[in-house]
Amino acid sequence: MKSPNSSVLLVILSILSLSLSVSCTTSRPVRINSFLKCLPKHFAAAKIVYTPQDNFYKPLLHARINNLRYGTPEMPKPLAIIAARNATHIQATIICAKEHGLLVKTRSGGHDFEGLSYVSDVPFVMIDMYQMNSIKVNVAKKNVWIQSGALLGRLYYEISQKTNVYGFPSGLCPTVGAGGHFGGGGYGVLMRKYGFSVDNIVDAKLVTANGKILNRKSMGEDLFWAIRGGGVASFGVALEWKLRLVPVPAKVTVFNVKRTIAQGATDLFYKWQIIAAKMPKELFLRAQPKVANTTTGKTVEISFIAHYLGNSDKLFALVKARFPELGLKLSDCIEMSWVESTVFWADFPVGTPTTVLLNSTNPAIYFKGTSDYIINPLPKKVIDAIWTHMIEIEDIFLDTNPYGGRMDEISESATPYPHRSGILFHVMYYTSWTKEGIEATNRYVRLTRKLFEMMTPYVSNNPRRAFQNYKDLDIGANQDNQTNYEIGRLYGTKYFKANFDKLVHSQLGINLFRCMHGIPKHACRLEFELGLVGSFLTNLEEKPMIIHVSFGSLDLVEMESSFGCSSEYREEVEW
Repeated sequence: MKSPNSSVLLVILSILSLSLSVSCTTSRPVRINSFLKCLPKHFAAAKIVYTPQDNFYKPLLHARINNLRYGTPEMPKPLAIIAARNATHIQATIICAKEHGLLVKTRSGGHDFEGLSYVSDVPFVMIDMYQMNSIKVNVAKKNVWIQSGALLGRLYYEISQKTNVYGFPSGLCPTVGAGGHFGGGGYGVLMRKYGFSVDNIVDAKLVTANGKILNRKSMGEDLFWAIRGGGVASFGVALEWKLRLVPVPAKVTVFNVKRTIAQGATDLFYKWQIIAAKMPKELFLRAQPKVANTTTGKTVEISFIAHYLGNSDKLFALVKARFPELGLKLSDCIEMSWVESTVFWADFPVGTPTTVLLNSTNPAIYFKGTSDYIINPLPKKVIDAIWTHMIEIEDIFLDTNPYGGRMDEISESATPYPHRSGILFHVMYYTSWTKEGIEATNRYVRLTRKLFEMMTPYVSNNPRRAFQNYKDLDIGANQDNQTNYEIGRLYGTKYFKANFDKLVHSQLGINLFRCMHGIPKHACRLEFELGLVGSFLTNLEEKPMIIHVSFGSLDLVEMESSFGCSSEYREEVEW
């Protein structure tokens, strides 16, 4: 690397000298009282701030903790919960947290697999978005504006109140929050026809680390690209999203056909993995293996669950021609509206009123989840080994979702979500349990990791890909008080492949939003804190760079240096 000129060194040394008298964020006393006094300076009095001393704090915190592993008493809790009702509340939280050295976490639906939206290893406050849940459907313009705190089930319901021939390609669990879902990618049964949720988001409003509200035009295409699947929490707080509605038939067709090992499930799964990604775009055919009890003991039963954008006669004929081994009957096929199909996919009985989608509660359980992508068909011996591991675990199911169709047509770089062409199917491993205690947790986590390890030779590699919406700290993790670039690459390239480095370059704000699986700063980009904020930004090329150091609202230094950061410079520098 070229040597910095003397004036730059003098500035840096002066700033470092000043920093000797100011402790860093993770070691200075937590100024929560100062933070709380700061908030009313920015918005009129409103009971939206809750601390552990408030009676409503605990029920509010636990209302959207879906993984009980991260709701135990020993888990670190937010110093305050801000139940934001409007953008001003979020702007104030960010500004005051920055001034008083606190990390900011944002929770929409609370479905984060590793609890990263409501747990941190450094002092933090949490913005809870549940009151920011507005949904505005405009059928004439074929779009929807949805706030990040709204749940997917209500999105589907609100669309259905205005039209029965449009829908939106998104998730299957109705209690998932829009903010985290869209920020990580978002998939559902319409993915083979229309792609992921992020492929159908046309605008967004984001509060940055400086408290500014940006839309697509003002944030620029690079940042808009980054927040659609790159983990929006690394870049700011998403207020709302503009969705493009997609056409659906007035009637779609579904079925759920179950087969056990004794009924040929292994052969059926082997055939399914070869044909499912080659089916017409209109058909999404999931295979969902789970452990079931029989009179002779435990076995694996696979649910073959279909969603078809067409009528039952066409679906029956298609499956009979392409997958006759399944033994599908015409009576298995059920026609319903698109919104009724979202109820079906949420595992409610056929005929359940669609108002069930308005239910905002979800039973919390202990669980461990992770994911894989399958490029080549699994040999039957591997499928049998999966069944053996599942029966050992007992409380586990796999969601295996076919790719192909529209997913083959979208470029890996179109959004941060890169897992597109050439994938047979994506698998989610999901182990859950209700027994409390560390022994039960250790057992289920250990056995799930054992299955995951067994799959290593048979899944994608270099890197072994993973889905950012299904976070798994086992694949590598930073700490909230330190975002090391090289560690970030461990999980970042698995989530984003080559898009990871573009995301790093998009991470330009003061990093109030660090998390264990966030987008880190590059090793050539140094950040240190001087009481309030200090940042030292470089770029990766041999070009002049801007050094900007600020203290609160006072800009101390802004100059252009004459040195760059060479590609071989890979050391993490800590001040």
